[in-house]
Amino acid sequence: MASYIMRRLLGLVPVLLGVTILVFSIMHLSPGDPAKIILGPKATAESIEKLNAQLGLDQPLHTQYLTWMGNVFQGEWGRSIQMKMEVLPLVAERFTATLILTVASILIAAVVGIGGGIISAYKKYSFLDRSMMLFVLVGFCLPVFWLGILLQIVFGLNLNWLPISGMYSPGQEGFMDLVKHLILPATALSAGAGAIIARMTRSSMLEVLGQDYIRTAKSKGLKDRKIILIHALKNAFIPILTVIGMQIGFLLAGAVLVEMVFAWPGIGTLMVNGILARDFPLVQGVILFVATTYVIVNLLVDVLYAVFDPRISYK
Repeated sequence: MASYIMRRLLGLVPVLLGVTILVFSIMHLSPGDPAKIILGPKATAESIEKLNAQLGLDQPLHTQYLTWMGNVFQGEWGRSIQMKMEVLPLVAERFTATLILTVASILIAAVVGIGGGIISAYKKYSFLDRSMMLFVLVGFCLPVFWLGILLQIVFGLNLNWLPISGMYSPGQEGFMDLVKHLILPATALSAGAGAIIARMTRSSMLEVLGQDYIRTAKSKGLKDRKIILIHALKNAFIPILTVIGMQIGFLLAGAVLVEMVFAWPGIGTLMVNGILARDFPLVQGVILFVATTYVIVNLLVDVLYAVFDPRISYK
């Protein structure tokens, strides 16, 4: 297992290098001059040229990339042009808020998706099954930002049950206040992921419930609840785990829209503001951080395969 993890960690290096090259090229080849944005429309050509020299943007593209990568390997991710702060601590601070939102969303999606998929598989082809799949289809098709706005209108403005923006109320940075602010954005973000998990759970459970050992367990008089939760779900969980792992990455990406709608202070809003301001170091740092998180999650999912299925070995 240890050797497999080491091989996978080494395999992450070319993947992350490819991500950095792609992001660096897109940011630097896209139109717009950061110096002009920073100095404003009345800036002179001389002042723009001087600022570009200070930021190192007058160097050839490959020289800028090598310089940036050398600093990244030393733990220096650059300094935000717009916010005048070090990129790494800034991204790490904002990532905490995004991580809270993502974890809450994947928990809601997993609980609702797995539970709904199990019920749908157990009651296959019934009215409950068809209703559940219709609900799943609706959840999958709804745009995240539209659902977020709808939740704000219904539960925030009309019913006044929950706050519609921010992470905390002014002067109330407690756990329960965080939970209240988290419910609506986490629900909006989890809808699509929950629908996909529910469909995979139903499909995987239907396949397992048709196996001979399930019929043997029923013939021995075991209760349906025990058969489903202990015997069937464990053997059906590998494809479900794969989908959950993939959805974590999609949730990190989808958090950008939800954070903008709910004014959630995560890396999504940070990256959008960085793109609008042509803040190269900040955007590159955010995407590198998210990409690293995504590949590490995929590695953890692969390791968990062996936990849920002893037949899988990484020797």
